[in-house]
Amino acid sequence: MELGLNSFGEVATDADRVLSDAETVRLIVDEARLAESVGLDDFSIGEHYREGHNDSATPVLLAAIATATQRIRLGTSVTVLSTNDPVRLYQEFSTLDAVSNGRAQLVLGRASATESFPLFGYDLADYEQLFEEKLDLFVRLQREDSVTWSGTVRSPLSDQRLHPRMRQGGIPTWIGVGGSPGSVVRAARYGLPLMLAIIGGRPQRFAGHVELYLKALEQYGHAVQPIGQHSLGLIADTDEEAVETWWQYWEPVVTALARERGFYKPDRKRYEAELDHGALFVGSPDTVARKIATMARDLRLSRFDLKYDIMRLPRQARARTIELLGREVAPRVRELLAKEPAHV
Repeated sequence: MELGLNSFGEVATDADRVLSDAETVRLIVDEARLAESVGLDDFSIGEHYREGHNDSATPVLLAAIATATQRIRLGTSVTVLSTNDPVRLYQEFSTLDAVSNGRAQLVLGRASATESFPLFGYDLADYEQLFEEKLDLFVRLQREDSVTWSGTVRSPLSDQRLHPRMRQGGIPTWIGVGGSPGSVVRAARYGLPLMLAIIGGRPQRFAGHVELYLKALEQYGHAVQPIGQHSLGLIADTDEEAVETWWQYWEPVVTALARERGFYKPDRKRYEAELDHGALFVGSPDTVARKIATMARDLRLSRFDLKYDIMRLPRQARARTIELLGREVAPRVRELLAKEPAHV
């Protein structure tokens, strides 16, 4: 069971002062170094283009982390493949893999936040076709020595061999899924690992997606692949501290998203329901460990990533989450799963 962290590059505070973008970028490098020191397996960074987020140049930031660490695996959460060029993405991550001595990985997605489409000149009407064609090309670039390819979303390639070369077979490449059965089947068709992005509601509702994925893998003739979960949360020394701290910073973020996307405004009752049986992993080390272990069993997980940063959360709370996840939660999860294993 791998346990790791996801960052969206969200600005932190320090003694009630909001850090600058540059300070936040340097803080993320420090947090990745801390994550490695406490024994975590993965550190991943997202891709966003909005105020308060500093993860728009993910490969650059991961390369900086690679030079500051030695063991921890480095990846994305999520790379918006639809508005990236697969050739350039291959070159960036083959370079990262070389710099990090084989620690690079990717989660690819279609994007739930769509700011990159107008920013880079793409039409949202082509949302599905962009991802399908670019995924096909990116997988072929990783798996084939030279590629001849043509499609509608970029110029064709003729017997193209890219440099620097990736390791044989490419780097671990997951497909991020937010709930679409079609995306689950697509991941299975390519024989790629599945990352479930679960940010609200009962995580067990994704059990059907897991079954669909496993059946589709078998139908396409692929071996069983890893399944992971990405969710939000905070760990503190006590449940009370964690619950109150997360509410203070989560509530304004979700209120703003509710206005933007037209869903319900958060209230304390719904928040507590998310804590009890929903997708928020907030609490003391034992509380969070038990919830992760339950999800591992119910969804057949072999990886769990906690998104630990949220807008203006104090850097001290971020650091404490990292420390407790590595030193107390991860060993406890593995202990619980040793007693009652997940069905993988």
